[in-house]
Amino acid sequence: MEKGEKSRHHFVLVHGLCHGAWCWYKVATVLESAGHRVTALDLPACGASAARAEEVRSFEEYSRPLLHAVAAAPPGEKVVLVGHSFGGHNLALAMEAHPEKVAVAVFLSAPMPVAGRPMSAVLEQHLKGDSVPDSFLDCTFGIVDRGSENETETFQLGPEWMAQRMYQLSPPEDLTLARMLVRPAQMFLGDEAMTGDKVLTEGRYGAVGRVFVVAEEDKTWPAEEQRRAASSCGPGVEVMAIGGADHMPMFSKPAELAQLLMEVANKYS
Repeated sequence: MEKGEKSRHHFVLVHGLCHGAWCWYKVATVLESAGHRVTALDLPACGASAARAEEVRSFEEYSRPLLHAVAAAPPGEKVVLVGHSFGGHNLALAMEAHPEKVAVAVFLSAPMPVAGRPMSAVLEQHLKGDSVPDSFLDCTFGIVDRGSENETETFQLGPEWMAQRMYQLSPPEDLTLARMLVRPAQMFLGDEAMTGDKVLTEGRYGAVGRVFVVAEEDKTWPAEEQRRAASSCGPGVEVMAIGGADHMPMFSKPAELAQLLMEVANKYS
């Protein structure tokens, strides 16, 4: 294989809660222009997916597009996983299922689960913290009754929350785009894949290289909280940062994020 070919990577990009593959359009353009392959996924009930949030029965079902994409990597190829925000949980499940197919996993302002602990632990700790304002401003919650005491809760981002807490440093046209495209979603906090303490193992999930990327001006999950969370994940986790980035670095600092991802890919491949 030629030297130039070795520098080409396959990035698999996973969006956060209520978003879709569309949120990666700037970063994907930079990566593809540099010669890399990019797969940006729509998870079920997100983006252009025809499903509705209440129809997604489990976190494993919600993660299937990612699980299938990683499993489809040809023998000898390892993908670079990038998960934003809630998408970090999807990454963890894929790493546990296919560690041999992942070169490195990048958690972008995303909870990084710890092997041997429930995946939901970091997120639940954050939701109980002082940095989460009362009532999530204009975000809305809904209950879907599936019968037999099997209720599920959906969550939708509010426009004011997005403007003040997520996109405050992003271009206004990207905030407008997001307001048009975000959809209700589930957090799956009661799902067995999220609550089980044996879902992630050190020998599989823990064997994959992990990078935690802090967004320095994040008002959804403050940078100091992100660093504390990363420090609890063990000495093998590399922590990097993007200055001047809000919770949506793919919009507020797309070129810087793309460059960081390429540097990480080169280092871990």
